[in-house]
Amino acid sequence: MPQPIKNIVIVGGGTAGWMAAASLAKYSLGKNLSICLIESSQIGTVGVGEATIPNIVEFNRTLGIDERELIKATQATFKLGIQFEDWYQQGTRFFHPFADFGLKIDQVEFHQYINRMNANGYQQNIEDYCFASVLAKKGNFAQPHPNPPSPLADYSYAYHFDASLYAKYLQNFSANLGVQHIDAKVEQVNLQPDNGFIKSVTLEGGQEITGDLFIDCSGFQGLLIEQALHTGYEDWSQWLFCDSAVAMQTERTGPVNPFTRSIAREAGWQWNIPLQHRTGNGYIYSSQFQDDAAAKKILLSNVTGKALNEPRKLSFTPGRRKQIWNKNCFALGLASGFLEPLESTSISLVQTAIAKLLSFFPDSEFNPADIAEVNRLHNREMENIRDFLILHYKLSQRSDSEFWRQCQSMEIPDSLAHKIALYESRGHIVLHDNESFQAASWLSMYHGFQRQARRYDPRADNVALVVLEQKLTQMRNNLESIANQTMSHQKFIQTHCQAEPL
Repeated sequence: MPQPIKNIVIVGGGTAGWMAAASLAKYSLGKNLSICLIESSQIGTVGVGEATIPNIVEFNRTLGIDERELIKATQATFKLGIQFEDWYQQGTRFFHPFADFGLKIDQVEFHQYINRMNANGYQQNIEDYCFASVLAKKGNFAQPHPNPPSPLADYSYAYHFDASLYAKYLQNFSANLGVQHIDAKVEQVNLQPDNGFIKSVTLEGGQEITGDLFIDCSGFQGLLIEQALHTGYEDWSQWLFCDSAVAMQTERTGPVNPFTRSIAREAGWQWNIPLQHRTGNGYIYSSQFQDDAAAKKILLSNVTGKALNEPRKLSFTPGRRKQIWNKNCFALGLASGFLEPLESTSISLVQTAIAKLLSFFPDSEFNPADIAEVNRLHNREMENIRDFLILHYKLSQRSDSEFWRQCQSMEIPDSLAHKIALYESRGHIVLHDNESFQAASWLSMYHGFQRQARRYDPRADNVALVVLEQKLTQMRNNLESIANQTMSHQKFIQTHCQAEPL
């Protein structure tokens, strides 16, 4: 008879480790389940990920965390989306919002009417019909109203926060729920001789920690999932060329934008992430097309504000672990794979992986069917995100460097080629199961990169052009009117959730 899991050992801290600890501690309330997290203060975390997507808001709510308290504790700001600069061509920009565009008319998708208008010579920018985009252009922010004055004013938001402060906040949260914390290095992983499952880990000094379920949050090295269990890694660098980054922090200058900036550069792109107390900067690039010294020089010449630290170099192989769950080991964060921070999915993937683990939480049997399903779901999710990231590079029309020319000429996965072909044919958005990015996100890319559909839904012809023009004008005016009633992002923070200076 299978027995309940009684001991969980998390190897590694950082954002992934403490998100796991907090979620599992909440899950374990009322159960006979102990949780121990082992991390070494001698080993630093990557900790450059400071931008999120909206599901982090629900993650914190599920834990019962007070949002204002969290924002103050992590020096956070709000994020309405990502502004892409110089991606389509140099001198262009577009916005990827956490919101839909417009409203259906007679049950026909809104973007089909925009496509129809543009096919008839009108110059329609779909961003004018998204409240998050309108707010972002003004530099304003307001939290979504539970009963918005118009369906047009419904949108989501995420955060920019200090990842190390977020991990510290969750560490305190977890400790209050009984999570044991050991500061030590893991010297050895011990396997059971009969089935190859992990039996225990031996710490420096000889202490042995046994467990039933092990969570690997040890970063790129994959101490458990790879070094001990030899799970294997699937390399996606044939599509995602960027494999290096230099990151640094600067003093904040000027007002705080309610969005992340992503600026295309010679062999990759630069991020700009505004926090309350500083700005996060980084240049992510392909070592195949640019050397480290040139990358550092590009970053340093394109930041504002006084440098708070020396640029730090990171290297990675884009791809995923072949299994996120192998035997009694579950990998999270960088131990499970890494795509790149282009759409701020790293923390989200930790969150969705934890949700899958809780949905299929094992007993002592570790049923292979459960493990296979979690791996299938996670792998599909990663593939969907991979395709969305590749889309950014493939659709660019930059030709000023070999990097961008290679991006445009590369072969892409069939799954992505099918999506692009259907949109270009008739404006149809293909969504698969377990998509992290919904129709509006794909639309923002197609329009931002100026990919026009050859046809539109013929049902969009049922509305006379003059009537359609009136409806669109009314939508734009409504959004502009509502946005004008909001305050600047900077004032919103000062009024509601200003953090204490560090």
